[in-house]
Amino acid sequence: MTSCPTISRRSLLQLSAAGAAAAAGLPAAHAQHAGSALDLSKIVLGQPAGSLVDIFARRVADSIQPVYSRNVIVDSRVGAGGQIAISTVKAAPADGTNILLTPSPMMGIYPHTYTKLAYDPVTDFIPVSLGAVFDLAFAIGPLVPASVKTLPQFFEWCKANKGAANFGSPAAGSSPHFMGSMAAQAAGVELTHIPFRGTVPAISDMVGGQIAAVSTPLGDLMPFVDAGKCRLLATTGEKRSRFSPTVPTFAEQGYKNIVLNDWFAFFVAARTPAAHVQRLSNALRTSLTSPIVVKAMAERGLEARWSTSAELAARLKGDLARWKPIVKSLNFTATS
Repeated sequence: MTSCPTISRRSLLQLSAAGAAAAAGLPAAHAQHAGSALDLSKIVLGQPAGSLVDIFARRVADSIQPVYSRNVIVDSRVGAGGQIAISTVKAAPADGTNILLTPSPMMGIYPHTYTKLAYDPVTDFIPVSLGAVFDLAFAIGPLVPASVKTLPQFFEWCKANKGAANFGSPAAGSSPHFMGSMAAQAAGVELTHIPFRGTVPAISDMVGGQIAAVSTPLGDLMPFVDAGKCRLLATTGEKRSRFSPTVPTFAEQGYKNIVLNDWFAFFVAARTPAAHVQRLSNALRTSLTSPIVVKAMAERGLEARWSTSAELAARLKGDLARWKPIVKSLNFTATS
């Protein structure tokens, strides 16, 4: 009598998955591997090495391997205000190997500032999870007299020193840019915006006395504040930041409409298999709630924050609605 070959439970599961894939018109390989760790994945970002986003990305990359992928690298695609990185992920295979990590302006503000944008943040991407939330902050450097200690005092100084009344931000059309311009508009002050290619050169010019002030994420300013090289005047949270509890918020100083909790978040290209999206979400949840990651990010002024895909989608929808009238009121249009 001919004996029947023995089939393991694993083989049966693989055959069942392959059959299901065939019935759905999907490659069998996807069905076999969507639930297992990938060989190599990239976290793609549009900010340079050493930036707050880059530091955050490297910490997360280390913590999601080998569970999500055996190897996870950080791929910095700097240029066009973050658009190159976003377009790279949009064009890449939708197989979960390319993960976009982006600050909120590229998804929630750019659709209102660029007349032509190479991507749609809603239809071209699947939101996976928030990564971190943080306050923005407004700081002044040695160009401004030490007697200036509050935001209203700074604006009074600006009125008397119109030639030096300026502030820098990491980029034109960014949330730090608009935050500074909104405050100046509310105070009735002409404050010239000076865009930089990133936070580091903006802060360098401020602490060097070339510009008066900088609007940027709080975490970027903390080392310079601690070293006594600049002074924080305001933060954007609903309440004072736990990282700078002695610094009043914009709202406390009379600027009620300037309340903002900014964010970084993870997305993948549309059409990425649901199994990959869920596995990435699970890996990020473990990473972003890890005491080691939470502590490391807090040292940079960031609050690590995991979210569901639906929660991130709702947050993006809210940002798109919020920034549209603000951009219009500031009469800003991106030129490139």
